[in-house]
Amino acid sequence: MKDMTQTRPLLELKGLEKRFDLDQGVLETVKLRGGKIVREQRSVHAVNNVTLEVDRGEALCVVGESGCGKSTVARLVAGLLTPSAGEIHYDGQRIDDCSRKELLPLRKKMQMIFQNPYASLNPRMTIQQALEEPVHHHNPSMTRAEVHEKVIEVMQSVGVDPLWASRYPHEFSGGQRQRIAIARALTVDPEFIIADEPISALDVSIQAQVLNLMLDAKEDRGLTYLFITHDLSVVEHFGSKVVVLYLGAICEMADTATLFASPKHPYTKALLSAVPQLKDDKPNHIRLKGEIPTPINLPTGCPFHTRCPAANNRCLAEKPRPIQQTDGSTVACHGVEEGRL
Repeated sequence: MKDMTQTRPLLELKGLEKRFDLDQGVLETVKLRGGKIVREQRSVHAVNNVTLEVDRGEALCVVGESGCGKSTVARLVAGLLTPSAGEIHYDGQRIDDCSRKELLPLRKKMQMIFQNPYASLNPRMTIQQALEEPVHHHNPSMTRAEVHEKVIEVMQSVGVDPLWASRYPHEFSGGQRQRIAIARALTVDPEFIIADEPISALDVSIQAQVLNLMLDAKEDRGLTYLFITHDLSVVEHFGSKVVVLYLGAICEMADTATLFASPKHPYTKALLSAVPQLKDDKPNHIRLKGEIPTPINLPTGCPFHTRCPAANNRCLAEKPRPIQQTDGSTVACHGVEEGRL
């Protein structure tokens, strides 16, 4: 009999949506329209009908401009936010409707690395205390000596000197702090890591070191990553599959090699054209016109039509649905569907 745990995705998002209400009180929702008093609730539509799967051992990268909903997706998966609609399934179990108590066993399997290494560590705790705390919490039966041994092993595996254990976060550089944050995530032996732009606050010279460290941990520990980033050059080095978001909706989804070799959505092409290439004597950058629409009032039809050079009347009126292409990628674009692009 086939082992279903090996064939089903580790993570599934089904029609995931997240809205943030701007008007909190009744008086704020009352408006005057055409001489009549009406009640309108303004909301930020951060994530809009996101459906995707993450297989075991995969490094799925979610990319897009600032404000496209990348970090919101990460926080929804981690349980830090509650979805407005849709479902989140982890290893075959629905988790978005679980209580805090029901989610506790999952916390050991799923860990998060945050963007800012200066804010993600408690300034009042030594490095040893910060790393031992999650081990104590998730393994109450372990002795103090066993916890200490576990922390030392993880510190050494990510290049953190055990002699740093008695020092405080403010005594370290950004790269050192992020290594410590990665060590903290690995102390409980997770199988799934959510990394929310973990290198964007670091110097370029340090970024490659942290990325290689995360890739080594992936191979050594069999990790699966949901990696949030706006840097496509990082994606090409790190990811096995890529999801491109625009205004909270998926434009294109493909494995990394396919996306970089043959991008199909106009937005994906524009993003890739902005990646610096040393071999290009005459770079052909695609310059998008106009501003990104506000997520409070999403445009009708395709969310990208206000900036797309190939938009037609259908794009203005009808929202495109994701369609799988012959190379395995999935694209939500009328132009691609009609063969115009």
